[in-house]
Amino acid sequence: MKAKTRFLIAIAILGLLMTGPFIVTSFLVWVDMKEAERKMLLDLLLSRLPIGTMMTLFGFAIGVGVLHKLFKQYVEGLLGMAEQLRLMLGANRNFRVALGGPPEVQQLAQAANELAQQRDLLMDDVDAQIARAKSSVEEEKNRLAALMSELAQAVVVCNLDGRILLYNNRARLQFKALAQGPMADAGGALIGLGRSIFSILEKAQLEHAEGVIRQRMGAGKTAIANFVTTTVGGQLLRVQMVPVRAVAEAVDERGMTGYVLSIENITRMLEQDARRDLALHELTEGSRSALGSIRAAVANLIDYPDMDSVLRERFVKVVDDEADRMSQRLDRTMNLFSDSMKTRWPLEDVLGLDLIAAAQRRIEQQLKLPTKTEDVDDALWVKADSFSLVFALVFLASRLQDHYAPRELRFRLSVEGKLAYLDLIWAGPAMSSETFYTWEIESMQIGGESSSLSVRDVVDRHGGEIWYQREKAAHRAFFRFVLPVATPAAEAEVEERRVTGRPEYYDFDLFKFDDQAIDLDRKLSDLAYTVFDTETTGLEPSKGDEIIQVGAARIVNQRLLQQETFNQIVDPERPLKPESIPIHGITEDMVRGQPNIDIVLPAFHAFCEETVLIAHNAAFDMRFLQLKEERTGLRFNQPVLDTLLLSAVVHPNQESHKLDVILERLGIQIDSRHNALEDAIATGEVFLKLLPLLEEKGIVTLRQALEAAEKTYFARIKY
Repeated sequence: MKAKTRFLIAIAILGLLMTGPFIVTSFLVWVDMKEAERKMLLDLLLSRLPIGTMMTLFGFAIGVGVLHKLFKQYVEGLLGMAEQLRLMLGANRNFRVALGGPPEVQQLAQAANELAQQRDLLMDDVDAQIARAKSSVEEEKNRLAALMSELAQAVVVCNLDGRILLYNNRARLQFKALAQGPMADAGGALIGLGRSIFSILEKAQLEHAEGVIRQRMGAGKTAIANFVTTTVGGQLLRVQMVPVRAVAEAVDERGMTGYVLSIENITRMLEQDARRDLALHELTEGSRSALGSIRAAVANLIDYPDMDSVLRERFVKVVDDEADRMSQRLDRTMNLFSDSMKTRWPLEDVLGLDLIAAAQRRIEQQLKLPTKTEDVDDALWVKADSFSLVFALVFLASRLQDHYAPRELRFRLSVEGKLAYLDLIWAGPAMSSETFYTWEIESMQIGGESSSLSVRDVVDRHGGEIWYQREKAAHRAFFRFVLPVATPAAEAEVEERRVTGRPEYYDFDLFKFDDQAIDLDRKLSDLAYTVFDTETTGLEPSKGDEIIQVGAARIVNQRLLQQETFNQIVDPERPLKPESIPIHGITEDMVRGQPNIDIVLPAFHAFCEETVLIAHNAAFDMRFLQLKEERTGLRFNQPVLDTLLLSAVVHPNQESHKLDVILERLGIQIDSRHNALEDAIATGEVFLKLLPLLEEKGIVTLRQALEAAEKTYFARIKY
């Protein structure tokens, strides 16, 4: 029975206790009295009825007030304490019951806090023992995770339904670069845990490759399949598939539980090959006609030695012109072919500052020669074979030390267009061009280390150039290495890998993860979610306020994937309200030039498809999305869970269900807030904490959660 119902029953009992004895006594006296006595008593009662009624009502009001106070302190206070005790038992170990209410309740709260303290000491001891027992397992798991995350090749692991279970950083970056349309414009990614690989690669080809593997496994051959496929954007991918073989407790009748895909984008390589083949074809066909013209002219000159000088000069001119055209065509073709050959040596994207630091370290350690830097572009990335290039720099430094004994060396790095200039500078006498040429072509040797390459070989490997130059005014000279600058896409890849650390692109429990279909009777713990938040120009969507930021993160297998996020500022196409800017921190300059809602909303719709939506005060955010349905033609039809309502379901006796209050109540630490993505992540953390608390109340499925949320008081709020 609910507390409110019990309170109403108590009031009814109080009323009966106050009026019942008087009514019963009056009835008994009335029965025994004579008619004259009854008339006398009735006149007496009617004359005193107003004051008696007032006294009764006044006493009843005092009684209700006292009863309400006692009910508030003992019944509702104890119910609130019970909710706080469950918080200590589950979601927030560090939470303690507030010492409020009457002395007896305070003593009970104090005793509960002392028991919680003892429980924490025991749990800390148990946790320490479990941590020691799990350390070796965690170390092995971390090795596998690091291997998966840092592989240079794109790798994706799928179950037999084509759901992505694992992927590495390279795969995420590669498929992000392949995103087309609104998804690319809004910074979305094609890949994610629990998503279907069939949205990226052609389903028929994957199923055919799977069939080939099963056939090879049945024949006892190496289980592998290779194919080339085309993406929606026209990119060519080379894919290799190998099986994940079944184990005893998870046997597939056909011998496998999933497959591993190794994916390589071969578009650029094929384009280079096509350009080279075209150049060779043009050289062959062009040379054939030119040789025909030369042959005919020479034959005429041989057959008619006595022809007049004007005609002879004309034939000689034909030979000269055709030979010149052949020479130009040959030079052009060889240049193209030479560039193609140079790119065959694998070069890595290296931060120029790191390259210089490595060279400085080796020069100072091996040659004991001081080094400095000047005018270094610390944000410049170059494509280089870092080992051979550093070796060449140290080799030149050793030759300078042997012949000119400089007091120190300096490094300089700058960029001009697509070329980077790396300079090795020293002060000293001029060097002859013959000396530089000798150093350039001899095999490199530094102390006991030697290389079969020369400085010229290293430069050719990079498709670059090197020269010697004097700075007469400064009495200095330098060697200049001309190197290729890393392409913008590659630069972004390396920079992202550099700053984000090890990502959450793997979960070794995901082979047990079932299909992602949204079923209302499915367990909450088994579903995939998109938790999102919006920042807006104001709080009145029906009066013209617009979305200015959408932030979202995915929850898969009860894990908040903070690196599978959607974060996009939106141009609202209207001025921002000055009073709203301090709240969300987004200014007019930040929204200017950003995509509008027509671009961002389709990208967000694709990001959250096949997932349950989660938001805090979801009615507010969903109203903004609903008002854009007619404009964009998109409907967000999936179920929506609201952490505000779920908090009211779990803790109905707590006074506040604001997000900040819930975070504190559940013991969740968030560094910063009031940015759409940060608020979405905070909401996701709250939802994961609420899951076990909902289960304690018997709310296990999505349907049960939706029904319970609809019964709360806050579900009446409309925007």
